[in-house]
Amino acid sequence: MRKNGFKDIILFHIKITEGICMNQWALEINRLADRFNLSNVSLPEIQLKVDAIFNVKDYLLKEGWKQIVLVYDKNTYDAAGKVLQDYLNRFSFRPIGILLRENELKQVIADERSLMQVFVETPNDTDALIAVGGGTIHDIVRFVGYKMGIPFISVPTAASVDGFTSKGAPLILRGMKQTVQTASPVAVFADINILKNAPKELTASGFGDMLGKYTSLLDWEISKLIGDEPYDKACASMMRNALENCVKNVDAISKGDENGITILMYSLLQSGLVMQVLNHSRPASGAEHHLSHYWEIQLIKDNKKQLLHGAKVAVATTIIVDLYKTYWSTVLKSEKVKNSKYKKAMEENGQYIQSLINNLPSSSTLKQLIKKVGGPSTVMELGIPEKMVLDSLNQAFHLRDRCTGLFLINQFKEKKLELSFTNRN
Repeated sequence: MRKNGFKDIILFHIKITEGICMNQWALEINRLADRFNLSNVSLPEIQLKVDAIFNVKDYLLKEGWKQIVLVYDKNTYDAAGKVLQDYLNRFSFRPIGILLRENELKQVIADERSLMQVFVETPNDTDALIAVGGGTIHDIVRFVGYKMGIPFISVPTAASVDGFTSKGAPLILRGMKQTVQTASPVAVFADINILKNAPKELTASGFGDMLGKYTSLLDWEISKLIGDEPYDKACASMMRNALENCVKNVDAISKGDENGITILMYSLLQSGLVMQVLNHSRPASGAEHHLSHYWEIQLIKDNKKQLLHGAKVAVATTIIVDLYKTYWSTVLKSEKVKNSKYKKAMEENGQYIQSLINNLPSSSTLKQLIKKVGGPSTVMELGIPEKMVLDSLNQAFHLRDRCTGLFLINQFKEKKLELSFTNRN
C-alpha cells in the first residue's frame, strides 16, 4: 500500500505489440491519481492474463474474506461462474451463487427487479460480491455492493464495455436511464482464455465502445472551450492512446486471438480507470452515448429487446461524426450565436473546433472498422427505426447537462435536424 492510500495497479504477462508498456501505464494512472489528490480512493488490483480467474482464491485469502456471493446470468455462469464457484468450493470459502432472472424478453437488465433480487438474496454477513459477466451484471453488483457496504470483485466474461473499473452504474429506474455514482471494484481478474472465447458480437461491442472515444474526446474539448467545463489534457491523452491502440490493432482484435483480446481489454480497463480518477465520464461519454441512451430508453418504453451497449455506441458515433461535419459550419454562421451567452467563446474557438471536426475520421472509415470486427455499422443493421434516430438527434442532448457539439447544434439550429447526412443507412 502506498503512503497516499493507493494500491499499485498490478498487471501480469501482458502481450502488447503496440502502445505504451503496462508498467508505464500503471505509473501514469497513479501519477494522475496523485495529482488529483484522491488519497481516499483506492485503485483496483488488476490481473489481465491467462488463468487469472484462479487467482481470485489468493486475493480472497489475503483479504480474509470467506462468505462470498457470485452474481451471474445463465450465459456467464456457463462462461466462468460455474468454474469459479466450483473452484472456491474446493477451499475454505462459502460461495453462494445468485442467478439473475431474465425479464419477459429473455434479457437481464439493470433495473429495479434485478437490483432487488440481489439485495434480497445477498446475506448480511457477506464479505465480498463477485460480478461474473459483462457491463449489466457489473452495474447491478456495484450498486448493491455500494448500498450494502460490501466490496465487489470484477470477473469480466467478455471485453464488451469500458465500465468494469468505473464507479458509475447506469441503471434503468422507472423506465429512465440514470447513472448513479457508486463504487469501483477492489480487484479485477480478467482471464484471457475466458475473454477470447466470448461471442464475437461482445468483442465487437467492446471495440465499438472504444470507437466512441473519437466523438466523446471531441465533445469534452468542446465543453471546455465553449462551456468552460472541467478538462484535463493528461487524461484526454491517456484516453486517446487507448483508442488509437485499438484502432491500430483492429486486425488482431477481429481475429479474437490472445494478443488482440488483450489489447482490447487493456484499453477498456484504461478507459474505466481514467473515469475513476476523474470521477466523471466526460472523456469516454459524449453525444454518441446520449444517442445510445435515448435509443435504450425508447426500446424500454416500446417493450423491445435491448441492444448491446457498444454496438449502439459504434453506430451512434458514425452518426455524430456525420452530424458534426455537416452542421458545425451552420452553427458558426448562425445569428443566434451573437445573442447567446456562448458568443465570445464561439468567436474565439469556433473555427478551431471546426478544424478538430475536420480531423475526425469519416463515417465510412468508422463503418469499415466496425465491419472488420463483426459489428453492425448502420442503424438498419442495428435495428433502430429511422424516426427514433431523428428524434434522438433533436432530443437526446437533454439527457445530460453537458455542452457537447450536439447540444450546441441544437441550440443554434434553424429547424429540426434531418437524417439526410446518414444517407438513410
